[in-house]
Amino acid sequence: MTIRKTRRTLPGLLVTALTAPLLLAGCAFQIQDRVCGSGSYPVKAVGNPDGGDCVVDGQEPPEGYVRYPAGKVPEYVGDEWDRYWDTVTVDEDGRVVPN
Repeated sequence: MTIRKTRRTLPGLLVTALTAPLLLAGCAFQIQDRVCGSGSYPVKAVGNPDGGDCVVDGQEPPEGYVRYPAGKVPEYVGDEWDRYWDTVTVDEDGRVVPN
């Protein structure tokens, strides 16, 4: 009787032993949301510290929006540049102006 009980619990223990490290490692990985989806790029609203939108690649920003400077484009929600651009206002030339 003891052998049967062991045979039934062994697969369960094996699954638990293999799954636990994967679940614990999953906590170390963060899934980040992109500012814009594939095929588009982010733009900053003129005169609005937290305004922005996404524009289809190959198209110019609509009136009232400007491109971010090269090297300062936010890629992920909450990244360094996303947080920075939420604290400043830009003019129609993309220059930072006092709030």
